[in-house]
Amino acid sequence: MQRKKIAESSKGVGKPKVGGKFEMVDQEGRPWTEQNIKGGFTLVYFGFTHCPDICPEELDKMSRIIDLLNGPPTSTTAPIPPPPPPLPTTTSNPDPSITPTTTNPSTPPVSTDPNTPQPPRPPILPLFISCDPARDTPSVLKEYLSEFHPSLVGLTGTWQQVKDMCRAYRVYFSTPEGVKPGQDYLVDHSIYFYVMDPDGDFIECIGRQHTPESGAKIIKDHMSDWKNGIKLN
Repeated sequence: MQRKKIAESSKGVGKPKVGGKFEMVDQEGRPWTEQNIKGGFTLVYFGFTHCPDICPEELDKMSRIIDLLNGPPTSTTAPIPPPPPPLPTTTSNPDPSITPTTTNPSTPPVSTDPNTPQPPRPPILPLFISCDPARDTPSVLKEYLSEFHPSLVGLTGTWQQVKDMCRAYRVYFSTPEGVKPGQDYLVDHSIYFYVMDPDGDFIECIGRQHTPESGAKIIKDHMSDWKNGIKLN
């Protein structure tokens, strides 16, 4: 009952909406929008690859939560490909230097044919959103996330696209002023996991005070309120 109150209160009148439209690319250079997270539960974390301690700690926790909910990874586990969008859209390439790939030898290809069965979606889809697009290119994200969990999907984009997504998720982030090219710097940002339901709506935050076990239980309890992508009364 308490989790239902939390879920409903996050959507109440007068409450700031968390989540919404976005246009990014993943670590393979493939376009992602808010439509890609619908159809199942998603765990979203904002950070940056040059983070010295907090992000690695939180990604280790995220990896443990993934294993508790999805089962431990196997030698063939790979990042889940994004499902095809409901309708063809024209999305501008966030970075002209990035050439989107159409296939990935380490993951099953995604067919745009609606009659072709798509790879099954895991119980929880983990997303790492970069707050540092100047340094976190798709290739950098791919190498960085490979150190944590094979199911992690990393998203990046232009400065404006990242700023817009952070605003949509009510995420605070800032970079120091006057940074010169090649100079190292840290990004200050919010430290939360955002739990999104199959409709793409925000349910609850998981903070640093939560253990992997308590975080997984929170998500699993919310999952019990849904069946086959439909919310139970």
